[in-house]
Amino acid sequence: MFEFYIRVAVFFFSFLLSLYGLNALDFNRFIRQGKVMQGQVLYFILAASLSYLLGSFLMSMIYYFYKG
Repeated sequence: MFEFYIRVAVFFFSFLLSLYGLNALDFNRFIRQGKVMQGQVLYFILAASLSYLLGSFLMSMIYYFYKG
C-alpha cells in the first residue's frame, strides 16, 4: 500500500514538473487561429506523456537503488 502512495506522488510531481517545463515553449506559434481547444488538449497530452516517461524513469531508479 505504501508503494502505491509513492508511485502516485512521483507521477503527480512528474506531471507538475512537465507542466512547468512546457511553459518555456511558445505554443501560440504552432496553434492555428481558432483552434485553441485543440491546442490545450495537445498541451495536456504532451504534459501527460512527459510525466509518464519521467515518472517511469524515476520509479525504476528508486526500485534499482532500493533493492540495490
